[in-house]
Amino acid sequence: MTHFKTFALIVSIFFVGCGEQTATSTNSKNIEVPTTTSKNSPKILSITQEEILKAINEARSVARDCNDGKGWTEAAQPLTWNSELYAAAYEHSNDMAESNNFSHLGSGTTFDITGSNNEKASKFNERIKANGYVEYRTIGENIAGGQESIEEVLTAWLTSPAHCTNIMNNNFSEIGVAIVSNPDSEFGIYWTQNFGSKK
Repeated sequence: MTHFKTFALIVSIFFVGCGEQTATSTNSKNIEVPTTTSKNSPKILSITQEEILKAINEARSVARDCNDGKGWTEAAQPLTWNSELYAAAYEHSNDMAESNNFSHLGSGTTFDITGSNNEKASKFNERIKANGYVEYRTIGENIAGGQESIEEVLTAWLTSPAHCTNIMNNNFSEIGVAIVSNPDSEFGIYWTQNFGSKK
C-alpha cells in the first residue's frame, strides 16, 4: 500500500498597490494523468478543471474548524479558475514529479523552469509571478503527494490545519490546480494548488 504524504505551508503575501483584474477560465478541459500499470504505480487519474473547482468550492461552502487555533471559519466565497495560477501549479507539480522533490521550494533543476531561468531554486511566489499572475493582493500554495482522486486529496488537505486554512481563506478569489504523475517517483502523483486574489 502506498504511503501518502502531504506537506503544508500557509503563505500569504500582501501587497499594496494598483492592479487590474485578470480574465479567468472555467472550461471543461480534461486534466489527464497517465501512468504505467506496475503494482506500485498509481491509477490513471482523469478529471476536468470543472470537477476540481466544484469539489473545492463545495468544501469552501461549509463552515469548519481547521484546527489552526482560530476556531470555526465561516463558509467562503466560491473561487474561479485562473489559467495563470494553473500554469504556475503545473510547473511546480511537474518539477516535483520529474525531480522527485517534494517541497514548496523548486528543485533548482531544469524541471524547475522559473528557478532554472533565475539560476536558483524557485519559491512559490516567484513561480506565480513568472507565469503572469502579477500585482496580486494575496497568494498561497498547497501541495500534496500520492493521492489518487480529488476527494482523497481534499480529505488530506482539510485535515491538515495549514492546508485547510488556505482552502477556507475568504481573501482568495481565484485558483489553479495541477496534477502530474511519474510512477518512478516517491509519491507517484503530485498536486499543487495555487490561490490568489488581485486588487
